[in-house]
Amino acid sequence: MKKLIVFFFSAVLWFSGQAQYNDAVLAYIDEYKDLAIEEMVRTGVPASITLAQGILESQAGQSDLTLESNNHFGIKCKEEWTGDVVYHDDDAKNECFRSYSSAEQSYRDHSDFLRSRPNYAPLFDIDVTDYKGWAYGLKKCRYATSSTYAQSLIKYIEKYNLEQYTDIALQGGHQLNVASSNVHTQQNFAFTNTRNVVTETNPGAANYPTGVFRINQTNVLYAKQGTSLFAIASQFSIPYKKLLQYNDLDNVDILPQGTLIYLEKKPRRGSKDYHVVSDNENVYDIAQEEGVQLESLLAYNNLQKNSQPKAGDKILLHGDSRKLF
Repeated sequence: MKKLIVFFFSAVLWFSGQAQYNDAVLAYIDEYKDLAIEEMVRTGVPASITLAQGILESQAGQSDLTLESNNHFGIKCKEEWTGDVVYHDDDAKNECFRSYSSAEQSYRDHSDFLRSRPNYAPLFDIDVTDYKGWAYGLKKCRYATSSTYAQSLIKYIEKYNLEQYTDIALQGGHQLNVASSNVHTQQNFAFTNTRNVVTETNPGAANYPTGVFRINQTNVLYAKQGTSLFAIASQFSIPYKKLLQYNDLDNVDILPQGTLIYLEKKPRRGSKDYHVVSDNENVYDIAQEEGVQLESLLAYNNLQKNSQPKAGDKILLHGDSRKLF
């Protein structure tokens, strides 16, 4: 009888602990789902993976490291880190971890950490909806030392239906009703994705329509500073390398400034005879503004790629120089 009573109270305590744990996870998801969605739109890291890692690494926001330093992903200092730090025991005693001023900064740094370090590059060849591939990929790339790291991420994604937030990021630009797992109420979520990236604060954005439009019979959009080209490529089912080629870009992902991004190959000829150069406008800017391949524009005008024409100069948009006169 005594053993039965002990077992009964142990079970009550276990189920109580589980309920509290589940409530903490649900609260964490509710608080940070929008950040995960925004980071997927910005960088291409699946929202489901970001949330699962956040839950696991931060113990649903309750770990000492997270409470002390807003570090939600257990990212250690590494040699390139120049920000604030804290020290915690992990694989070794008193290890250096990054410290952030906010959860938003932690989420952003997590995305940039994955995008910028070469050992994680293979992850971005995996479809964003393949959460198992990403989970095992993170383990393979040695994000964590735990032998069950991938399985833990998958468990959270499936138990709490975190894939819905990846789907929202892929289907963004609309009001969506999303029901969280084990929650009976619904909330509306609206956010801007790569199909609708124009904001009033973007320099030059006011000159272009919102979303996809056409220049020189070619589909294009205006992408704001900080937008991920990988995310645009994923959104429109365009190979990343093709997107770079369409826009005469080298290996770049996060845009350092707002710019036009073409979703298909630009024509070799412009829709008009020439372009009059504005102040501080370079040849690349003109190629994007007119929707003409940069290589062709350079050839028509006997210019180099880094040429800086003078304001008021006329730049040929096809090969007939008589059109300048």
